Amino acid sequence: MQPGRSWRGLLGANWPLQNGAVHTDNMISTGADQDCIALPYSSMKIGVLVFPGSNCDHDTYNVIDAVARQPVTFLWHASEDLENCDAILVPGGFAYGDYLRTGALARFAPIMSAVTRFAKAGGPVMGICNGFQILCEAGLLPGALMRNAGLRYICKQVHLRTETTDSPFTHTLAAAQVLQMPVGHMEGNYFCDADTLLELKHSQRIAFRYCTPSGEISGAANPNGSLENIAGVLSERRNVLGMMPHPDRSSEALLGSADGLLLFQSLIGSLATA
Repeated sequence: MQPGRSWRGLLGANWPLQNGAVHTDNMISTGADQDCIALPYSSMKIGVLVFPGSNCDHDTYNVIDAVARQPVTFLWHASEDLENCDAILVPGGFAYGDYLRTGALARFAPIMSAVTRFAKAGGPVMGICNGFQILCEAGLLPGALMRNAGLRYICKQVHLRTETTDSPFTHTLAAAQVLQMPVGHMEGNYFCDADTLLELKHSQRIAFRYCTPSGEISGAANPNGSLENIAGVLSERRNVLGMMPHPDRSSEALLGSADGLLLFQSLIGSLATA
């Protein structure tokens, strides 16, 4: 991504996709008839960070490689080389054992210096679970993730309501579309101060909220006590997304839901050029 460009500047004339189109290799399948639009993004490459203690790095890699069928590489925490990747995924796990607090040590890893420069130049970055915590600690996203209400580890399926489609990660979703994904965390209770919350709401940077299967925002649907049911937020330039639910663990039907794949497809689409 060229420094300073909006994520929308990467979209070609064929985007956003319509009528349920999906990506297949370097083509876009538009449905059962398998008509495809050729898109020149064969040179696209996505990077997945690896920290000591990461445990969802291979899940995330597998989605891009085996499901979305796009070039992907692991990026080691001790390196500052992003290897010319076009997007960065910060996976879940327990980076550096979650010592001090989640993400507090990982933010100082050499690779995060490169990720910060990349994000500030407009490059797309997605942090999942522990990745969300790391991005908050690094100052790339506002707020913090506290211990869950009830002080218990939570691992279960949840539902999310799409709050904005104005981002490279959600532009192919529908407003208020409900997705099903699993969570697995101890510190997923999102919090920010009143001024930050007001700004997030005013600029429509709340990406997802926990909801019921029908899309209702309620206390009963909130698994961890997050402020206003917030499950994911965007950066000011909308090119950085952090979320606690796992799209990487919900990108194939055999896992119970393939809804997570929609986010990766949207990201891949935003990187395509006409």
